[in-house]
Amino acid sequence: MTGHEHFMRRALNEADNCEPVQTAFCVGCVLVVRLPAHDPTILATGYSRELPGNTHAEANALVKARSLSKSQIAALFPSITPIPTVESLLSHTDVYTTLEPCSVRTSGLPPCSDALIRAKVKRCIIGVGEPNDFVKCEGATKLRDAGIEIVWLPGFEAECLAAARKGRTGAM
Repeated sequence: MTGHEHFMRRALNEADNCEPVQTAFCVGCVLVVRLPAHDPTILATGYSRELPGNTHAEANALVKARSLSKSQIAALFPSITPIPTVESLLSHTDVYTTLEPCSVRTSGLPPCSDALIRAKVKRCIIGVGEPNDFVKCEGATKLRDAGIEIVWLPGFEAECLAAARKGRTGAM
């Protein structure tokens, strides 16, 4: 299993934690920091509706990353001094997400693609594009236009789509 496959599998495990609802997808996300001369390190994970409110996986992972204490960051990166900030780590972060990050929210909350752009992540590895079940998604385009590398990970489309639509009746 390649590194991408390993972390996408972790994202699928996160998606499995989602409580299914008829009006939203079940998505998992893993933030992986890739620093020179260091093994890839998971900074945070997230899944849809994990945190209070109508929250999405990528936004939850970012919230959890930003809530890490200095001692938690030091434990993740013991050989780096001074202790890096979360924001500096995010610029070296790959986002593994089972579903294309949203570009518009029917709830009026900020889209995940905007949050990832503001975080200045390096790359977004996507399991499957968001189907037009609710809105037309242009998250990958927004990210690419902002200079974030997009990787569509082949071989995970069916599994990621099944996870996204878990528990929904009448899903296309």
